[in-house]
Amino acid sequence: MRTRMLYVLLLTALAAAVAGCAPDAEGPEVSGGGQAEAVVVGSKIDTEGGVLGQMIIALLENEGIEVEDRTRTGATDVVRSALESGEIDIYPEYTGTALSQFFPEAEIAEGVSADGQESWDAVRELDAGNGIVWLERAPANNTWAIAIPRALSQAEGITTLEEWASYINGGGEVKLVGSQEFVDREDALPAFEEAYGFDLSGDQLIILAGGDTAQTEAAAAQGTDGANAAMAYGTDGSLAALDLIVLSDPLGVQPVYEPAPTVRAEVLEAYPRIADVLDPVFRSLTLETLQELNGRVAVEGLDPRQVARDYLRAEGHIEQ
Repeated sequence: MRTRMLYVLLLTALAAAVAGCAPDAEGPEVSGGGQAEAVVVGSKIDTEGGVLGQMIIALLENEGIEVEDRTRTGATDVVRSALESGEIDIYPEYTGTALSQFFPEAEIAEGVSADGQESWDAVRELDAGNGIVWLERAPANNTWAIAIPRALSQAEGITTLEEWASYINGGGEVKLVGSQEFVDREDALPAFEEAYGFDLSGDQLIILAGGDTAQTEAAAAQGTDGANAAMAYGTDGSLAALDLIVLSDPLGVQPVYEPAPTVRAEVLEAYPRIADVLDPVFRSLTLETLQELNGRVAVEGLDPRQVARDYLRAEGHIEQ
């Protein structure tokens, strides 16, 4: 009897061990079968980065994919490094940023950076060698810009960067508020200065640690510390509400900056549904749509998660 009982206990323990090694039937599956880790979603720290990052999260969760939220990861260099190192798996990036920052030595044909489709084609091909895939882009040019209060625009007759440069060189008072990245990056403020022939000194700049244009634009609108110009983006939602005018760029200094999800190739291979889910949504995000969504965050003070999910529900992309 004692021997039989030991035999039964041994069989029970063996069965439990085998069951413990089996994959969880409720867990996420990958293309090759078996258990997968959560997809880590990152984003830049600006308003639009938060909205687009939360869209990606909502869409993946709606597909039953486990997600880890690490949005508002940092500035461009931080979030890109996180993607390359595998700390995050996917985040929205801009075509113009990739051409100027990630592949500055690449031989790009003249005019490519000014064309949305050609820019996307170029960065998609260049990044393939890094194991990073560019999914479909949104047709919304979120390019670097400079905005000034409407009152200053009307008083001095300034509507273009050429006119603003003449105002500066003529001794007009100016104090521009922007991020450290905007001030330092060769394709941002330095590019404007070189093309239009002006040079802002240190006492004409207010530099913020972050890259949130909601802060820079609010400072210029309110005249904080004498600010009367701001770093802005083409899709910012707070410009009209703050009565700011975006100065036109007649020389075409800035390349096209259209956002698209960038994802590590091995993650996309594990979850091929990611492209099927994200591509149609990003293709539908027009300039006007992003301005409206960004405005709900920057002006109305809503949470990016709520704004993203409200939009996706309204458009029938998710149920909850």
